[in-house]
Amino acid sequence: MVCLAPANAREAGSIIDRMSNYYERHIFFCVNRRDDGRPCCAGHGAESLQAYAKERVKALGLAGRGKVRVNKAGCLDRCDEGPVAVVYPDAVWYTYVDRSDIDEIVESHLRDGRPVARLRLE
Repeated sequence: MVCLAPANAREAGSIIDRMSNYYERHIFFCVNRRDDGRPCCAGHGAESLQAYAKERVKALGLAGRGKVRVNKAGCLDRCDEGPVAVVYPDAVWYTYVDRSDIDEIVESHLRDGRPVARLRLE
């Protein structure tokens, strides 16, 4: 068995630096689906809007190492505020309703580094 744990704090810091440098920003879209009637992000079109965000990021040349990654996520525990997405390392949470909201998040935050105040969740 190989141990992947860092040997010391310096090595742990180096691992974290390499991981956070792989993508400048990483956005996770909750696509959780519930069958019991409780609110869920999938019920608000999260899957199609995540796919749209991924297309837009690629079309703008923002995808790839050192740039932006768009991912699906399971429940992020905020479905009652959904649909939701979160951008890291900025830890900015968003809600959105349509493609124009996604365009604004992609262009303003993911491309230009300016969070979109009107879509933020606190």
